[in-house]
Amino acid sequence: MAEEEKGFVIKDKRTFSSETGEPRPEESEEAKEKADKREAPAPESESEAEEQAPLPEVNFATFVFSLSSSAILHFGEIPDPTTGTKKKNLPLAKQTIDILAMLEEKTKGNLADDESQLLKNILYDLRMRYVRETS
Repeated sequence: MAEEEKGFVIKDKRTFSSETGEPRPEESEEAKEKADKREAPAPESESEAEEQAPLPEVNFATFVFSLSSSAILHFGEIPDPTTGTKKKNLPLAKQTIDILAMLEEKTKGNLADDESQLLKNILYDLRMRYVRETS
């Protein structure tokens, strides 16, 4: 009895042919819509629809806020969304602060003033929380 293999589909979205290097003929809009519908099935329930709500725009500020939220979670100040419990994990909080510090160092001179100030303020706040927690 042969087993049915389940896997994934690789879809080449390059605009040129890898064999010839020539531009590919563009797909019709109708074919693209059909492919999109196959890739994203409609939600079966209201809770699934909420889970598939549009995500916030990805930019530097939302990335930094995401990391700072992670640190605050590890300080035990907000409940874990999966378990609903508050739990302190200071080594993970420190690691997240170190990641933000590395990000500040690696992006120095490449950020807009407001992005730089945001990162600086968040790092200061998280470092002060860490000192309070470890004292």
